[in-house]
Amino acid sequence: MATPKPQKRKTLRYFAEEEEKKKPRDVQWKKKQWDKKTPQGEQRNKKAQSGIMQEKGKPPAQEKGKPQEKGKPPAQEKGKPPAQEKGKRPGQSGQQKQQQNMDKTGKFLRKPRMNAKRRNKWDPQKKFISGKRDPFPGDSSVHKNRIEKYERARKSQLNRKPFVKSKSSLHQSEVKRQTVITQAAKHDLLLPEESGFLKGDEGEDTCTITQQDIAEVVDITSASKHFNLVLKQFGPYRTNYSRNGRYLLLGGQRGHIAAIDWYTKKLHCEINVMETINDVRWLHSHTMFAVAQKKWLYIYDNLGVELHCIKQFNDVLRMEFLPYHFLLATCSSTGFLQYLDVSVGKEISATCVRAGRLNVMCQNPHNAIIHLGHSNGTVSLWSPTVKEPLVKMICHNGAVRALSVDRTGMYMATSGTDKKMTIYDLRTYKPLSSCYLPLGAGTLCHSQTGLLAAGVGNIVQVYKDTHVTAPRSPYMCLSVTPPIHGLQFCPYEDVLGVGHGGGFTSMIVPGAGEANFDGLESNPYETKKQQREWEVKALLEKIQPELITLDPTQLVEIDTATVEQKRNESLEQMGIDPTKKTPFVPRNKTKGGNSTGNVLKRKKIVAEVEKREEIKKSIAGREEKMKSAEEKVTEGHRSALDRFKK
Repeated sequence: MATPKPQKRKTLRYFAEEEEKKKPRDVQWKKKQWDKKTPQGEQRNKKAQSGIMQEKGKPPAQEKGKPQEKGKPPAQEKGKPPAQEKGKRPGQSGQQKQQQNMDKTGKFLRKPRMNAKRRNKWDPQKKFISGKRDPFPGDSSVHKNRIEKYERARKSQLNRKPFVKSKSSLHQSEVKRQTVITQAAKHDLLLPEESGFLKGDEGEDTCTITQQDIAEVVDITSASKHFNLVLKQFGPYRTNYSRNGRYLLLGGQRGHIAAIDWYTKKLHCEINVMETINDVRWLHSHTMFAVAQKKWLYIYDNLGVELHCIKQFNDVLRMEFLPYHFLLATCSSTGFLQYLDVSVGKEISATCVRAGRLNVMCQNPHNAIIHLGHSNGTVSLWSPTVKEPLVKMICHNGAVRALSVDRTGMYMATSGTDKKMTIYDLRTYKPLSSCYLPLGAGTLCHSQTGLLAAGVGNIVQVYKDTHVTAPRSPYMCLSVTPPIHGLQFCPYEDVLGVGHGGGFTSMIVPGAGEANFDGLESNPYETKKQQREWEVKALLEKIQPELITLDPTQLVEIDTATVEQKRNESLEQMGIDPTKKTPFVPRNKTKGGNSTGNVLKRKKIVAEVEKREEIKKSIAGREEKMKSAEEKVTEGHRSALDRFKK
């Protein structure tokens, strides 16, 4: 016999819940708060059930004649704060704060208020500390000229629709680049220094102002930048400043070498190699420099100790160092252009220029292209990975004597034996202006702000705004002992270093250097630790020689080669067309399924399916063409012959 099922207690539970709801609210609340398995909690529950409620702000009254129970605090006297228990911090507990917000029946009067500071912190409408709205909402506007100053490359433009991922990544990089440019332009107002130029009185020519006049007017620190080193025994001298502009390297033609900290006039090293010196160059830091001696190329440290003798580079006449690529470019009397990787110590490339003796060379600081001047009046542009000149220009009727490219890489100055100095625009490779110099310029050099210095005989002439107007009267002049063998502007300083037959002269040229330097790029006041960290970072960010091109912005753009070109390249390299569809081969089947009839049927079915797909695609293409043609034909230009169009 089956036992009856027990009755469900759902109804009983329901009535129990109803009874709980009918109870007074104060009893419910007290029961929830004091329902603890402690003797104090049980006593409080009993008092709450019996209807004894404590009045707001008053302690429970103590009956007369009864001693105080153990574990309970003594009653509070009038006008005195409650006694603090041991091990407890002063202040209200959570229950006391809740009781303050209740009435006598135990009901809540209002919600506990949030702290004002906390409320303002989480309030989304109040975004400002003072609570006032910004009278000028939005980002501050920046002038276009300031933004153009910090732009390094043009925005990439895609002719075709790129993939979704590449499109989003390109957009994000463009946004980041634009924000960095605008922030740098906005912070121009915070730069501490401003560049200025020398300005004479009415009717006064600035080229008549001497160095002594400038030294008397300027402060002591600026006046100390003009000095002369009388070195008549081993001249004329080739000069070179380090990248941060602090250290000076001198190389006399008769073997004298000196490395100086010209800020403090401290001599680092001084040696005589007892051999003809053709050129000197600092390498990536002031701890190493290269010297092109009579036979071979030598590397020394800043103490004058010989580190390397590179015999592969023989008969070197001129040198240029590419700081971002760690390459030392040299040209020799044998007609070879060679590149040495300083970080590895290996020769990257050696190119025979086939233009005779190479004694005129300069680099374009914008794209690291080497410019060579030849005896037939031409200038050629070279890259280490290309064996032929990238560009060849006919600049003079005679041999080229000097070359210089400005900081932006847009203007090139040349001088030749025809006694002409010409300014070329490297974007169009056409001359902008030309002037005639009586003796011709033997050396040329551009400053960071665009000033052009020319060594004419025994006079150093500095020209201003040569790319805007034709150079007529010089900005400043200085007479030195002939011949002038080397010219270079000091980075971040208004100083021009002149190496001549009588030694070395430091010439003050107002407005020649950049007023503010980037401490992360080249810091004149860097410590040894900062110099070591910068060297490691520069080696990690080293640019490969394959990336040296005429237009460095091409590296950012996407190669939009056609499908046919890619197909032909793959055919030439691999001998297989990857786009060609492989023929259908049915797999083997057992129990008669692999007969010739069944195999042919399967092949026929697959061929029919493929044919249908091709027909569908062709129909869809025709419909798209028809739609595009209908959109092109407007109502106003319809003619009677439109009905014959298909």
